[in-house]
Amino acid sequence: MPFVRMLSFVLNIYMMVIIFRIILTWFPGNQNSRVFEVLSRITDPYLNWFRQFSFLRIGFLDLSPIAALSVLSLVNRVFSTLSFYGTISIGIILAIMLQAVWGVFSFILGFLIIVLIIRLIAYFLGYGTDGPLMRIVHAISQPVLFRISRIVFKHRIVNFITGIIVSIIGLGLLYFVLRTIVRFLAEMLAGLPL
Repeated sequence: MPFVRMLSFVLNIYMMVIIFRIILTWFPGNQNSRVFEVLSRITDPYLNWFRQFSFLRIGFLDLSPIAALSVLSLVNRVFSTLSFYGTISIGIILAIMLQAVWGVFSFILGFLIIVLIIRLIAYFLGYGTDGPLMRIVHAISQPVLFRISRIVFKHRIVNFITGIIVSIIGLGLLYFVLRTIVRFLAEMLAGLPL
């Protein structure tokens, strides 16, 4: 199916353009460049649709580009599957959707684990929350540490090292258990005759 392959190729290019535009926003001064302006005209109508959802913003962290890329990835997987097999079933679509949701969730879990590891290393090296990077790490990690400590330790007070190590291990275990379950369910869904 050459048309579907072409649509998949176009979606891949568009996703790369979005990623490039996002990376440019990380460096000050790029917002005034001609390249950034052109990329914004191409990508912002799509990205702005996701920015309207407030649940995709957690404090200063904007997850709307991740959601936008996940939707494009989902559609691209459907096109790729359709071009490879020549047909697609409801089970395959459900498996692809499950994997797309897991992709976003696993990214967030991995990100939180990395932030907690950075916080632990910074603690051992004696860094406080003085610098801008450490303020960001603290702002992200503190609510996670608080919630996990309340779940695991109930109302007992534990020291910082214990709390952060238990949080890292807990999130890591959650990641591997959920990944195994998602793989099993995706294979089961893909095998449905629908």
